Amino acid sequence: MDILKNKHIFVVEDNPMNRLIYQVMFVVYETRVTFEPYGQDSLARLKNMSRVDLIVLDLMLPRGVSGFDIFAQIRALPEYNNVPIIAVSAMDPILAIPRAKELGLDGFISKPIDSDIFPEQLAKVLMGEPVWFDGSDD
Repeated sequence: MDILKNKHIFVVEDNPMNRLIYQVMFVVYETRVTFEPYGQDSLARLKNMSRVDLIVLDLMLPRGVSGFDIFAQIRALPEYNNVPIIAVSAMDPILAIPRAKELGLDGFISKPIDSDIFPEQLAKVLMGEPVWFDGSDD
């Protein structure tokens, strides 16, 4: 998947196993990844990155912060207005997708991540297409 090659993706994800899944997958596609495990330092980490092509947010984080909160903080900074931001979460898609759309996220992908289609989903978002995947096969 050439579109993922040399991209830099910022991932806010608290679960170590999920971070490992991302890391392994991104190595295969030669994609750089920077992790923020809890969300509280997201803005500082973003500002320290030379470039970010895509931001992936878990919605359910510990320590009183949600992916929706982080999304609002990032979108308040004009330098990230053109960076696509998607949610990848185990939150109930019936609740999460409408809220994500209302807030202006570029997509939602339900966990568990399907490694067969996840790279294609990310590629679509990088090409400017929203992805709203509730985990069902249809």
